[in-house]
Amino acid sequence: MHILVLGAGVVGVTTAWFLRKQGHEVTVVDRQSKAGLETSYANGGQISVSHAQPWANPSAPLKILRWLTQPDAPLLFRPSLDPAQWRWGLSFLMQCTSARAAHNLRQIVNLGTYSRNQLQAVRQETGIEYDQLEKGILHFYTNPKEFEGALEPARLMRELGCDRQVIDAARAVELEPALAPIRERIAGATYTSEDESGDARKFTQGLARKAEEAGVTFLYGTEILGFDRTRDRILGVQTLREGHHEMLRADAYVLSLGSFSAVLARKLGLFLNIYPAKGYSITVPVKNEDAAFKVSLTDDEYKLVFSRLGDRIRVAGTAELSGYSRNLDYTRCRAIVRRTAEVMPDAAYWDKAEFWSGLRPATPSNVPYIGKSHFGNLYLNTGHGTLGWTHSCGSAAAITDIISGRRPDVDFSFIGF
Repeated sequence: MHILVLGAGVVGVTTAWFLRKQGHEVTVVDRQSKAGLETSYANGGQISVSHAQPWANPSAPLKILRWLTQPDAPLLFRPSLDPAQWRWGLSFLMQCTSARAAHNLRQIVNLGTYSRNQLQAVRQETGIEYDQLEKGILHFYTNPKEFEGALEPARLMRELGCDRQVIDAARAVELEPALAPIRERIAGATYTSEDESGDARKFTQGLARKAEEAGVTFLYGTEILGFDRTRDRILGVQTLREGHHEMLRADAYVLSLGSFSAVLARKLGLFLNIYPAKGYSITVPVKNEDAAFKVSLTDDEYKLVFSRLGDRIRVAGTAELSGYSRNLDYTRCRAIVRRTAEVMPDAAYWDKAEFWSGLRPATPSNVPYIGKSHFGNLYLNTGHGTLGWTHSCGSAAAITDIISGRRPDVDFSFIGF
């Protein structure tokens, strides 16, 4: 078939790659000048199967209430008159039961494990270099209550095959000596040796080049305006490129536009409960090689992830539910720098931090939409939230199987399948 993929972030590009490998003719459309320039541009960099505890869990409502008055809070809800925001928030609260959180964790772990295996296969096949490290991910806790709260999710993850081991402060510093300055403050930690890290933008752009060499067509600088449709099928996509309107037609379509998937879907009368969770990151040059970490880290109390990308350090996190603006809130930026410099003061030139924000396409459950829509030839691969990089290759392989009429080889609740 000829398949049109809408979106050239890490999810759209991996989808195009897997579809092309199955013999489909593939065209990718994106408004940017090249691949990976929006949410994939400067994200946290972790391939983190172990980062599977949903935001919506029994402890979340009280935390969010406490954070409402904190401008640098890890998860900040900025109330507006947007009905989509309130609908998302109410759905989030409904996902906060123990039963729903356990169900969603299972979905996230299963897809993450499958996806990490698919990424490793792509890396072996293509030889793409993207500052990848296979040294695991270490979650550390400086708040004893946060550590205690992580024990049950870690146990559930181990039952599901994600080997997230509980360790003490001494073992954490042994694995990552860069944590030595805060050793006395570490209440506990977990370590998942099979997790990885790497630059999502480098990977996305490298895979886009490989896909282009394999015959995939990329239409950059192309704005997607809407659809031509019948009652149950998509007939084409209306686009604007260099001032010219064009209708792009294909046999099937894959919606992978991140946070903007919900906006476009509404034009079809299709409701996707996706809302942008603005995240922030800093990228900083390494100052002292001995003081800089190599094992990827997660500071669960502050909701920050640390990845080593060659001679750079990337720290990303926090979530702000405030609409589609990407304006930087420097209070939140400085909070990331302050916490990171506190953890490892001599690791990097903290005064040279480059700030960035991106819109993560969050669902209330943290479980993405993967599968068929009620339009016979429109497929969904979107809503991955903070785990788009982690889940990209697995969701791409899965949607390719679904389009090709096969059941994906992963235990996951696919839409319409």
